[in-house]
Amino acid sequence: MLNWRRDPGLEKKIEDAKRRAQQLRSETEQLRQLNARGRELLSSAALLCLAPESSSIPPSSTAQG
Repeated sequence: MLNWRRDPGLEKKIEDAKRRAQQLRSETEQLRQLNARGRELLSSAALLCLAPESSSIPPSSTAQG
């Protein structure tokens, strides 16, 4: 007859892996939020940089007078 016993070391490894997986899910969500905010900021910066009123160079006049 086989004598089956739980391996406490294995149980601890499983619990550690579960904790680490949860930590990774949490960190991944934080990174998703930061990336979304970064994309918003880049979009705003691009709009500001490309806006004609923000240019330090005056527009050239094509009309000769």
